[in-house]
Amino acid sequence: MASSIIVGIADMKICKAPDTITTLGLGSCVGIVLYDRAAKVAGLVHIMLPDSTKIKQNQNKLKFADTGIDELVQKLQSMGISRFSLKAKIAGGAKMFAFASGASDLGSIGDKNVMAVKQKLKSLGIAIVAEDVGLNYGRTIVFNPETCELTITNVGRDSKII
Repeated sequence: MASSIIVGIADMKICKAPDTITTLGLGSCVGIVLYDRAAKVAGLVHIMLPDSTKIKQNQNKLKFADTGIDELVQKLQSMGISRFSLKAKIAGGAKMFAFASGASDLGSIGDKNVMAVKQKLKSLGIAIVAEDVGLNYGRTIVFNPETCELTITNVGRDSKII
């Protein structure tokens, strides 16, 4: 019987078909799914911040785009998955807070997260084949490694599959 593996905030997990993998409540955070279509294996990391070098208390490498993606790639490679067979789908990076002054960095953290994720994946040679990022609403995502479909749900909006 298939189960759904839940990934928390600043967390990472791996799944194999027929199981699915999910993370809830992506606001400014970004969920990065890396998968190997032939092996029917996927990993998901739920990152909160773009750059580990800007934070002093950064013991949790999964919290950051730069180090979290590296950790996910290393975990998949330790299972015999080639980095060159990986594809990516990403979601999240919303602007969840509006500030009248527009001067706050909090409002743009989602954009910074998306840019950092894209830059990191590009540096690793991993193609992003689909994305649902930005705007001003949260997302819950479920990835199925059997079909390679990422289902995105949001409160008050139609679900979509990318």
